[in-house]
Order: sequence, then C-alpha cells, then structure tokens
Amino acid sequence: MHPKRVLHPTDYTESSRPSLLEAIAIANENNARLTLLHVVESLGPDRLSYGESARADQPEALRGRLFEELRHILPADAHVGVDYVLSEEDLVTAILRTQAKFHCDLIVLGTHGRTGMRRWLTGSVAEEVIRRAPCPVLVVKGPRPPADLPEYPATKLHPGQLVQSDD
Repeated sequence: MHPKRVLHPTDYTESSRPSLLEAIAIANENNARLTLLHVVESLGPDRLSYGESARADQPEALRGRLFEELRHILPADAHVGVDYVLSEEDLVTAILRTQAKFHCDLIVLGTHGRTGMRRWLTGSVAEEVIRRAPCPVLVVKGPRPPADLPEYPATKLHPGQLVQSDD
C-alpha cells in the first residue's frame, strides 16, 4: 500500500499522539499529503460569549484560533504537506465526509481504549469508522502495560501452544 493522502482525526489528547506520529511517518515514507481533522461542537457564534458575539468578526476570530490550535499539534520536524480541516458534525460523519472530500486512501486514528460499560454506552468511534470507511483504517494504540493473562494448565495432550521455526 502506498497512500497518496492520509487522514488523521485528532482530539488533541495524549492517546491521539501516537497515531499522529504514525500518520506523519506514513505520509513521509510515501510522499503523501496529510489531512488533519479536528471536530468541534460549533464553528458558529453560539460558542461565543455575549460580549464576544457583539462584534461581527468574532466567529471568524474563533475559527482562526481553532485553526491555529490545529496547526500547533504538528511537530516542527514534520515535513509533509498538510490540509487542516475543522468540522462541527458528528465525529464519525466528519471523518467519513473528510475522507471522501479529500480522497484520502488511508485513515490513521487513535483509540481511547474504553472497555466495558463505558464503551457500551459511548460506542467506539474507531470500530464505526472501520465498518463504514471505504479505505483502509489504521488504529494506533498508545503504549500500555501488558494485560494480565490467565494461567493455562498445559498437559501432554493439550500443550496450549506449539512453535516451530525454520532456523
């Protein structure tokens, strides 16, 4: 696979940092363009205080600040062409719409690693994107301590795991 355009949705959290670095590395290796997407609650005047909304240029000033925040997540040593996208849609819809609009042939996103009841209540953005995206999706997890695995009582008849090597 040699992507020409890589999409990275970010929420600025530490859990999205490893996927950003991976997206940059893939874009560099393939001379691909990177599209950074950040989804916000609103891009309009409803996000402004009463005093701020009195000035006509405030929504544009807010959007400028949001674009500036998005530009600051890129490391200084990242030498890739970048498109910056802000969206106020549902997160999954924003990812899929951005992928289609920019013809991204790879989506690289992070995961918060929610499990159990929290995941059941909130759903998994990564799973939904994987199911619905028309292109490959790479989900990058940040470093975590290894999971505790249950003991497996191996026997002669059921050894649990066998390994062979050609070396």
